[in-house]
Amino acid sequence: MCTYVSEKHTRRFMKTGVGGVLVVFGSFCSLRYGLALIMHFSNFTMITQRVSLSIAIIAMVNSTQQHGPANASTEGPLPDPLSNRSRALRDFNTRAAVYQWSPETQGIIFSSISYGIILTLIPSGYLAGVMGAKQILGAGLLTSSLLTLFTPLAADFGVILVIVIRTVQGMAQGMAWTGQFTIWAKWAPPLERSKLTSIAGSGAAFGSFIILCVGGLISQALGWPFIFYIFGSIGCVCCVLWFTVIYDDPMHHPCISTREKNHIVSSLAQQPSSPRRSVPIKAMVRCLPLWAIFMGFFSHFWLCTIIITYLPTYISTVLHVNIRDSGVLSSLPFVAASSCTILGGQVADFLLSRNLLSLLAVRKVFSFLGLFLPSLCAVALPFVTSSYITTIILLILIPGTSNFCDSGFIINTLDIAPRYASFLMGISRGFGLTAGIISSTTTGFLISQDSESGWRNVFFLSAVVNMFGLVFYLTFGQAEIQDWAKERTLTRL
Repeated sequence: MCTYVSEKHTRRFMKTGVGGVLVVFGSFCSLRYGLALIMHFSNFTMITQRVSLSIAIIAMVNSTQQHGPANASTEGPLPDPLSNRSRALRDFNTRAAVYQWSPETQGIIFSSISYGIILTLIPSGYLAGVMGAKQILGAGLLTSSLLTLFTPLAADFGVILVIVIRTVQGMAQGMAWTGQFTIWAKWAPPLERSKLTSIAGSGAAFGSFIILCVGGLISQALGWPFIFYIFGSIGCVCCVLWFTVIYDDPMHHPCISTREKNHIVSSLAQQPSSPRRSVPIKAMVRCLPLWAIFMGFFSHFWLCTIIITYLPTYISTVLHVNIRDSGVLSSLPFVAASSCTILGGQVADFLLSRNLLSLLAVRKVFSFLGLFLPSLCAVALPFVTSSYITTIILLILIPGTSNFCDSGFIINTLDIAPRYASFLMGISRGFGLTAGIISSTTTGFLISQDSESGWRNVFFLSAVVNMFGLVFYLTFGQAEIQDWAKERTLTRL
């Protein structure tokens, strides 16, 4: 992870006319990009642990599962070691318990992790600024991984314990999500924030793709408990990397080059910092640019939650695709989401570094793309159901284009209040999770009344919510550090 940029390399970039800025673009192997990859891995781990139950529960409540080789015959050929091994594996799979959980109970289990996340988003964001994001985020990741490993055992003890574990796991993941922005407030130069946060954030989309692709295969080949064992173990490995490599700021990292440290420190020299940790709640409540970010999160999560939660159902019921193909098709949008997240970060920082657009213009352009384009696709969906290819393309574009918001309002708290970035990110995600809970409930109600008109109303309503958030952000969004987020100690002397 310790890398250096050569003097020759530096001089070459210095001659280009944009000075040291281009050194940054020529140093993707620097330590800060290594940290972004580890955060990418962490986000990958957390989303796979969160979605694991959604995949495993299909087998966990499968009442038609066979509990023995009911069709065994004595007239077949003599068994060979390979067939014995396959039969033993099948027997092992079928010994996994099947639980009598009603759809209502399953709904409670699924939502429990979201309630847990809401409980810790705001306090963990504040604690990350006080105690250090490394400890808070690492503890959350480790707790989530250990609870994932114990989920199959908890299921044997009853549904109540599963709900408790999922709630605590949500609390742990809430700690992990928000702590990242405290780290980037000290590690990310202003012209690289979009790029670094998009590399880290794309891990969630990539993790969704992987778990949807391989979760069913793992359950079929090894048994559903191994979904939890595998991704819980991956999380533990990620924790080792986290506590070894991640540090709260570049000044204390033992493996950073002097040049990179100086570059980060000098680029953040104008950022206010203070040991004072009081939170100006009243000023935040009256801050319209901050409410613009909150409304953006609410709108963004409304549609994204519907896609994540109901995409397999939509593909199965509307396109009449079988379960195996539905899983593969459901994973494709997350490839687009991951790609657009990274692409958006690269383009945003390119526009800033070349002074092609102001910081505020970049934030609003990418917010527009991330809210308007998926709304357009959502409105078009009910009218193209007769075309299989067109429907799939639109379903892929919705989460893909939505992730352009990662370079818009999603990281805007780093611009307007870097001192309180994690705290405000916790509140922002709280608005997003609230939108997700409301949208999921509303979607279930609408499609239960009438499938065809229900889905149309779902997508139209989502477009309206997105347009509300977009107009609000375009009207009140700002990119300058707010007065209440600036250091005022010197003015009191």
